[in-house]
Amino acid sequence: MKKRIMLLVTAALLTGAEAPSPVPAPAPVDDPFVWLEDWTGPRAMQWVEAENKATVAAFQNDPRYPGYYAQALAIASARDRIAMPMLIHGRIYNLWRDVDHPQGVWRYTSEVDYARDTPDWTIALDLDALSKAEGRKWVWKGATILDPDERRALINLSDGGEDAVTLREYDLEAGQFVKGGFDIPISKQNEGWLDRDTILLARDWGEGTMTKSGYPFVIKTLKRGQPLSAAQEIYRGDPGDQVGTFPIILSDGSGNRAAFLYRGVTFFGNETYLVGASGVQKLPLPARSQLQGMVDGQVLIQTSEAWESGGVTVPAGALAAVPLRALQAGAVLTPQILFAPNARQSIDGVTATKGHVILAINDNVRGRVQVLTPGKAGWTSRPVALPDNATIGIATATGKSDKAYLSVAGFLAPTTLWAIDAADPQPVQVKAMPARFDAAGLVVDQYEAMSSDGTKIPYFIVHRKDMKADGSTPTIMTAYGGFEVPMTPSYAAITGKLWLERGNSFVLANIRGGGEFGPAWHEAGLKTKRQIIYDDFAAVAQDIFARKLSSPRRFGIYGGSNGGLLMGVEFNQHPDLWNGVVIQVPLLDMIRYEQIAAGASWVDEYGSVSVPAEKAFLEKISPYANIRRGVTYPTPYIWTTTKDDRVGPQHARKFAARLKDYGLPYHFYEDMAGGHAGDADIQQGARLQAMQMVYFSQRLEKE
Repeated sequence: MKKRIMLLVTAALLTGAEAPSPVPAPAPVDDPFVWLEDWTGPRAMQWVEAENKATVAAFQNDPRYPGYYAQALAIASARDRIAMPMLIHGRIYNLWRDVDHPQGVWRYTSEVDYARDTPDWTIALDLDALSKAEGRKWVWKGATILDPDERRALINLSDGGEDAVTLREYDLEAGQFVKGGFDIPISKQNEGWLDRDTILLARDWGEGTMTKSGYPFVIKTLKRGQPLSAAQEIYRGDPGDQVGTFPIILSDGSGNRAAFLYRGVTFFGNETYLVGASGVQKLPLPARSQLQGMVDGQVLIQTSEAWESGGVTVPAGALAAVPLRALQAGAVLTPQILFAPNARQSIDGVTATKGHVILAINDNVRGRVQVLTPGKAGWTSRPVALPDNATIGIATATGKSDKAYLSVAGFLAPTTLWAIDAADPQPVQVKAMPARFDAAGLVVDQYEAMSSDGTKIPYFIVHRKDMKADGSTPTIMTAYGGFEVPMTPSYAAITGKLWLERGNSFVLANIRGGGEFGPAWHEAGLKTKRQIIYDDFAAVAQDIFARKLSSPRRFGIYGGSNGGLLMGVEFNQHPDLWNGVVIQVPLLDMIRYEQIAAGASWVDEYGSVSVPAEKAFLEKISPYANIRRGVTYPTPYIWTTTKDDRVGPQHARKFAARLKDYGLPYHFYEDMAGGHAGDADIQQGARLQAMQMVYFSQRLEKE
């Protein structure tokens, strides 16, 4: 549930494919490139076209590009990769993309047939065919399933990959869209099934119903057959909220069901409400907490701050449970603590089955899984035996049974899929992805670097066992460092094929700001404390150089979104440490970020220019504001997408334009589709990967 809420909170942005971003504040006198904030304006797009032409020539004319692209596309479209499951209506559903279906098909098979090497799939929805028929480029954004019978779904479709979506009702039994069913036009919107004929809907209802950051704050009920104009308002947040208000539906295998509302007053601070027959009731839950599901009438709550209630103190980063009946009665809550982390642990995922809870945690950045079970004597916990030194994810589970699937992957271990019965959690491997690159002779080491305040920052490095410790190995490093998002080991097949197979190295840095070690690791870098995140990243690079595992001449870095901001800061603050910097779908103008796309929703993370101390800090670290004439910078590669309605392409455009104005070398590329994730189809992903690897090869490898 937490992952879904985070996606909801970070996903809903501009209303409609051609809607403008919020009205910008007056341009500062020293910003000659504010015109590039005009999202799809003719002048801005003409500039983009010229920049793209130069960058495509620089990368796609490189003799390495055709091979890189072909290899990346082959991996992305391989027919023997794992079809990741969704347990719905007693079937296994899966969204599948390949060369014949680049946008994808939503398909299903039986649970028994899924266990076969080559299941027989039935196509429920062909996105490529639908796009062709309707003249759009429909991108899958998920489906909201009506419980308990799971026969209807509200399918979320995005035009070109934007966060704004249309909602269409689909009949899982008949295998078609419901004639005369719910068909909600495009908006940034979130929905929940109140019952078979009623949905809770948060969307753009017209003027005055969206927050400054472009999120809906008005919830209405919409009955089957009603026009949007007839929807009935049940709750209204505030236009000053940093995020918005969204519905959440929880149900369990015992037949309990309840509707909640989540009001994002700030990005990390929310109010939670229960929807009842007599109205909407505010719940006495901590601001920094998330509903994670329900089992046996017990509502699961994950905390990001300490919570005292009923004589119990639930620590930050814990999982607790309270009875649904107590919430409905308005009683004093006495939470039961199901999991409390130590200083090196964090919760990675929580999913309820019919009678149990599957809990995935990070333990010193290594995955672990437990099954939690309610009983008359309280809750019990059982560990699940799975491969060590890997990242473990909950692929899917259902409240209709205790079946679940878990994914396991490591840097050098291809992803495997394990089936478990939570009532007797003995995992059985059911799928294994073939190796996509030659890992012979490769090893993974975990080291720690000392940051500027003495804190030890862990990082992983994947390299050849026989690598010479002379600083000559081309190496790329990535990190994220924000929003309590952990970065954990994964099987990056394309990186392995295009980079590691060439004898090069890869580094993953677990810097502060992320969620690797829980809320405290994140909070250490909030707002004006954020410089420590950038110090952590630089410290890891310096530790690598001290060990002679690489050197600045052979060292490149990359990151996207908040990680793109990280790259921009490191580009400015330590230009001598890197010879290649890839800045993906980034935030870069931190003086005006609140005026661009959903920027106002991230004030909880970055601070605001309306607060003097925070403004002073943002001015100090803003990549766009701190480019300097005459400084020798590594030539960066900045890429974004026109359809990114979350961060927006404006930051990347302006950064590149200022570099050009100062006579500094750079590469800029703006893909026309794909949204913030750059995932419109598999060809786009392969193209972006191949261009990035050409850039790193040009910058870091020996001539």
